[in-house]
Amino acid sequence: MSNSINRNKLTQFGNLELLAKQVVEGFITGLHKSPFHGFSVEFAEHRIYNQGDSTRHIDWKLYARTEKLFTKRYEEETNLRCQIVIDCSTSMLYPADKDENKLEFSVYAAASIIELLRKQRDAVGITLFTDKLDVYTPAKSSQRHHRYLYSELEKQLKHYNKGEQKAASTIQSIHDIAELCHKRSLIIIFSDLLDDPNKMDEFFQALQHLKHNKHEVILFHTVDHASEVDFEFENRPYQFVDMETGEKVKLQPSQFKDKYNEAVKTYFDDLAMKCADNSIDFMPADIGKGFNDVLLKYLLKRQKLH
Repeated sequence: MSNSINRNKLTQFGNLELLAKQVVEGFITGLHKSPFHGFSVEFAEHRIYNQGDSTRHIDWKLYARTEKLFTKRYEEETNLRCQIVIDCSTSMLYPADKDENKLEFSVYAAASIIELLRKQRDAVGITLFTDKLDVYTPAKSSQRHHRYLYSELEKQLKHYNKGEQKAASTIQSIHDIAELCHKRSLIIIFSDLLDDPNKMDEFFQALQHLKHNKHEVILFHTVDHASEVDFEFENRPYQFVDMETGEKVKLQPSQFKDKYNEAVKTYFDDLAMKCADNSIDFMPADIGKGFNDVLLKYLLKRQKLH
């Protein structure tokens, strides 16, 4: 199965949970066939049996293969908690004329990470924000909780386009998450980062609030690389509309492409450099390339934390 999903897929699969399982199965199959063959994707974790442990949790099938005693680890033994944060502001609805926009990509990627977390018996919560925190759920690992998260994400997909323009309050939202998320967690943020460049210092102060509280952070910079970074448009007049303010401007893309490319590259290079300086994992997430890079980055980060 391709890891690229268009907006008709949810209807075809029936629900987000089933779709996420299909994405993850395809991803794991691809890992086994790739240079990452042998990469640890043993999701049912085990630990060596110690004398005095209950024998009822011994994995006898594993013993038959290895002649060593291992017991299965359960939810209460995991030490990874994950909070997935999605920018749901109006700019994330771009591009409107393609099979998948930035918000849909982020929701599908988040659902797939939730499925990986479920397989690894880790706790997960979600945060959805626009100009305020719209949804915040503490991290839990129960099956009931996972289904609740999928239902909230599905709700976001079904009701996101109501014609109401909402700007992102990214800085305040990150501060709010830092205050709400009390236990050390892996914070995964999906955002197009189209905030005021003059507020970059404030943005990193907010991220440092997370780091100060001992959280690890992965920042997935969610973009349609072809149009938003490379500025690839036909050589004809366009009317560009700011999706958060409604402001309109008419221009010929070819006349501004070089200056646009330079400005965007400088801005995002600065973001990447400051993330590195602050020990934050910065990961460009091009919606045209699917989810494999996102899932692999998550797994590599998880492995480092154990």
